[in-house]
Amino acid sequence: MCAIAGFRGDDAPVKVQEMLDVLRHRGPDATGIYHDSRIVIRTATGEDVKEAPQSAEIAVGHNLLSIVGGPQPVSGDGVLVFNGEIYNQEELNWTGSDSELILDLIEGHGGDLEDALRFTVNKIDGDYAFAYTDGENLAVVRDPVGVKPLYHSGEAFASERKALWRIGLRDVETLPPGHAMINGVKVKLRGLPRAEPSDAEPEELRENLKSALRESVERRVRGLDEAALVFSGGVDSTLLAVLLDEHIDVRLYTVGLPGSSDPQFASRAAADLGMELEVLEVTEDTIREALPHVLGAIEEYNLMKIGVAMPLYLASEAASADGYRVMFSGQGADELFAGYHRYRRLLAEGRLEDALRHDLENIHHVNLERDDVVTMANSVELRVPFLDLQLIGVALTIPADLKIRGPEDELRKRILREAALEMGVPEYIAMRPKKAAQYGSGIDKVLRRKVLPGFDHEAFLRRLMEPP
Repeated sequence: MCAIAGFRGDDAPVKVQEMLDVLRHRGPDATGIYHDSRIVIRTATGEDVKEAPQSAEIAVGHNLLSIVGGPQPVSGDGVLVFNGEIYNQEELNWTGSDSELILDLIEGHGGDLEDALRFTVNKIDGDYAFAYTDGENLAVVRDPVGVKPLYHSGEAFASERKALWRIGLRDVETLPPGHAMINGVKVKLRGLPRAEPSDAEPEELRENLKSALRESVERRVRGLDEAALVFSGGVDSTLLAVLLDEHIDVRLYTVGLPGSSDPQFASRAAADLGMELEVLEVTEDTIREALPHVLGAIEEYNLMKIGVAMPLYLASEAASADGYRVMFSGQGADELFAGYHRYRRLLAEGRLEDALRHDLENIHHVNLERDDVVTMANSVELRVPFLDLQLIGVALTIPADLKIRGPEDELRKRILREAALEMGVPEYIAMRPKKAAQYGSGIDKVLRRKVLPGFDHEAFLRRLMEPP
C-alpha cells in the first residue's frame, strides 16, 4: 500500500509534492512525481529520472510502502500511479508488478479511455485506487468495495483529505467505490456482486462459504512470509488466525485495559491455538497520548469512529515497531453475516437482506476509510479477507434465516459461527457474543468519561485543515 496524489492546473508539480510530503507516512521508502515529460523517483540511494509522455498541466505522484513492487509512477504510452494490491495475478498469468499489470490492461485495450478502464477493473481482483494519464486525459479509479481510499476536489486527488487541505482545497469529496473520475466527470465502472438467496441445503452453503474463505485468505497471503493480525478473541479474527496460520507466520495483537474482555478471550484462544500473541495493556495516559494521532488520521470528530480506531491504531503501531508491514483484520464479517444487534429487528420486519446490502454499499465511509488511515499512519497495510468479491458473492446467496435464526437470536452470524467451528475455531470463541472493539477493549468508557471532555477537538481540526 502507498499514497497517490495528483493535480491538473498551475503549479501542478509543486502542489503534488506538497501533498506527498503530508502523506509520507503512507510510503516512506520512495517518492516519485510525473510532470512535463519526466518521471523523477527519489529513494534513499539517490534520484532516477525517466522520460515520459508530455504534459504541461498534469502532475501525479506516489509514495512507496515497499511490500511487493517497486517505485512509481510507471509509464508506457501514458503514466500510472497505484495504491493497493491485485490478488489474481496468477490467474492472469502476470509476473510483473501490480501497477504494470494495470497499465498493460489499459493500454492493451486501446480505444476509448472509459471503455479501457471498465475492461481493466472487470479483469482485476483486488483492493486499489489508481490514476492514469496520457498527458491530456486524467482518470482516477477506486475498487468496487472501497477498501482503498481516494478523495478529490475538482481534478485534484489524494489518498487522504489532509493532503488536499494542505494545498488550500476545502470542498473535498470521496470517490465512490467502483467509480472513475475521468477529466472531472464521474462514471460507474463496476458494482458489487449481485446474487439472490439460494434454496440449496445449509450444508452446501456452509461448504461454499468455507471454500470462499480459504481462497480469499490464500489470495491475500501470496508473496508474504509473515503478517500481523488485529485480534479480539472473537469469531471473525480467530477464524482468520486459523486460516492465516496455514500459510504464513502470523503474530496476533490485542488491545485493552486491565480486566477488559478482549485480552482475556484473546489470551485463552491464542494459547489453545498455539499462536504468538502480544497483549497491549493500555491506560488512560495511553489513550490520551494516542488521541491526537488517531484524530489526525481519521480527520473527523466522530466518537464512534475514534473508539473503534483507537485499538487498531495501537495494534498497528506495535506491529510496525516489530517490523510488520501487513496487518489483517476481520472487517466486513458483520455486514455480510448479520452480526449487529439491530439486524434482529430488521429480520422481524422482513428488511434484513436490503439492510445488509445497504450496509455493504456504505462500508467504505462507515468503516474502511477509518481503518485504512489509522494503520497507514503507522506505515502498515491493512488487508480484509472478508471483503473479497467472490466471498461477498457467496455470502449474498445465504438466506437471512441462516444468518440469524430469529428475532431472539442473541448470537447472530450463525452460519459463519458454524463454519468457524468446523474449521478449527474453539467453541467458546465461535459462540462468543459479539462485543465491538471499543467496548471489548474498555477504551470507549475512558474516552467518554476522562479523555475527550478535556480535549479541544474543534481547534485541533482547524489546525489540521489550515495550510502552513
